[in-house]
Amino acid sequence: MPPMPNGGDPYGPDPSPNAGQESDYGWLYDNPNQPRPRTRSRGERRGNLPPPPPPESTQVMPTNPGAYSPGGGQGGYPPDGGGYGGYPPSGGEYGGYPPGDEYGGYAGQDTYPSSGRSRAEDYPQRSTRPPGRPPGPPPGRLRGPRRRPRVRVLRILLFLLLAYLVMLVGVPLLAWSRVDKVAFEPAGTRPADSSGTNYLLVGSDSREGLTPEQRSKLGTGNAGGRRTDTIMVLHVPGLGGAPTLVSIPRDSYVPIPGHGRNKINAAFAFGGPKLLTETVENATGLRMDDYVEIGFGGFVGVVEGLGGVEMCLEKPIKDKKAHIDLPAGCQVLNGPDSLGFVRARYFDPKGDLGRVERQRQFLAAVMKETLSPSTLINPIRYTRVGLASGDALSVGESTGVIDTARFALAMRAVSSGAGITTTVPISDPNYSTPAGSAVRWDRTKALALFRALQDDQVIPPSLIPKN
Repeated sequence: MPPMPNGGDPYGPDPSPNAGQESDYGWLYDNPNQPRPRTRSRGERRGNLPPPPPPESTQVMPTNPGAYSPGGGQGGYPPDGGGYGGYPPSGGEYGGYPPGDEYGGYAGQDTYPSSGRSRAEDYPQRSTRPPGRPPGPPPGRLRGPRRRPRVRVLRILLFLLLAYLVMLVGVPLLAWSRVDKVAFEPAGTRPADSSGTNYLLVGSDSREGLTPEQRSKLGTGNAGGRRTDTIMVLHVPGLGGAPTLVSIPRDSYVPIPGHGRNKINAAFAFGGPKLLTETVENATGLRMDDYVEIGFGGFVGVVEGLGGVEMCLEKPIKDKKAHIDLPAGCQVLNGPDSLGFVRARYFDPKGDLGRVERQRQFLAAVMKETLSPSTLINPIRYTRVGLASGDALSVGESTGVIDTARFALAMRAVSSGAGITTTVPISDPNYSTPAGSAVRWDRTKALALFRALQDDQVIPPSLIPKN
């Protein structure tokens, strides 16, 4: 067999000192100490890049991570992710050896077969990200699924629902913090507790907090002190029966402890809530468990917060002292007109008894509108009415939030027709007294009414007005 060009044995390594140094065939010999020849890069083959300086046999592999440019270097050993030169990339775009790990070259091997040297030693700080590519997933890689618009809509709806619940609970709590507390329970002997709960409802004509302009506009006058234009007893049965709202004419002629006989509204002027409560308890035999009072200014504020209250009038109403001139028919009454409507009596042939009927009618309409869906689902209206109610109300010191809520629900039942409304039976509406013309009760029928309430019994039909 002819000898090799360098004169060596074709079946073994050349023993000569310069064995393997020839540029043509030296790389065929598997010599562990022999450096592998460098293949020209793609740019060098095309003539775009100048050839690098010849390597020295004693040159140490660089440890600088920038020495071998990843993904497009100019030579050296295999780049990762493609490039121009070197051995085939791992999964690169130029083919070559089967792709292996991130160092390319010999697939799945951690060392070079000929030398046993670890490839990780040659690239100790090698970056696997091509230069110029921003952090993050490579182009073309599938990203996570986008959120559906339905999820966003559900989140918005959930947020709105939570905000509504917070408003539904927060407004009453805020309004309750603005409610005034008054002492109403009298000292001394009081009627025994009876079935159900009795609320004493008082409409005060107090001018406190009203400016002279407001007093003139509302027609309240300039009288000092406080009197009661409205006195009612709301009985809520203990077994879930229908509530009963009983009006007490303010001119009712009754005994007032410490002041003899007089009109019942004078008790409020003489001794405030305590004396009025004591007078009502002595006259009716019913123990007043809770107390609710509303003044002129607060009444107007609630009506204005509701945007007015609709009332249907059978006849026109004109009363100069009450500052109202209302036509017949259905109409929305604003705050000042509403106040005049419940206070007017001089135009009415029934006098105070006619006013009592209008007061019950209007109060029921206000409670119905306050607790209607149009108020509860309207955040602005709900908040405005709630805060106005907190400013308008005064309750007894022993009257709590739950008691007030039961009062509101009972009034709503009365306004919807599920309750009973009546007036203390009258024997003489123009009873002549030292205090002037007054109202005299029908003693027999009045006692029958109060005993039925005390025992949670059904109100006799004869005690309920037909209208």
